[in-house]
Amino acid sequence: MPTHAPGGDPSVGAAAKDVADHAKSLVRLELELAALELKRKVAALGLGAALLVAAAVFGLFGLGFALATVAAAFATFLPTWLALLIVTAALLVVAGLSAAIALPVLKKGTPPVPEQAIHEAKLTSAPLKT
Repeated sequence: MPTHAPGGDPSVGAAAKDVADHAKSLVRLELELAALELKRKVAALGLGAALLVAAAVFGLFGLGFALATVAAAFATFLPTWLALLIVTAALLVVAGLSAAIALPVLKKGTPPVPEQAIHEAKLTSAPLKT
């Protein structure tokens, strides 16, 4: 309860206590915001990684069958070893291109920093410092 000075006006001490209480509330809310933002980003990264793994597994099976088909088709007019070598070289090129595309995409999601919470904390702390 704020204490009142003899004229009905709140005292400076009570006002300071109110400001401190509000500052504590703001800090607590900023921490909650940071935690929620981190949970959201980590969940998105986890879901994205799980979907990427599932896609990779199914893609690997599909790619295996497709490459076997291509190698069998090449083997009808080339020696078998040459058909397999051509398919292997093409597979390595595709793997290199996929890795080159995947790295920048993964870098966008890391590090999972609560950017909005940090921005809000800076906006809140600036008036408190002055």
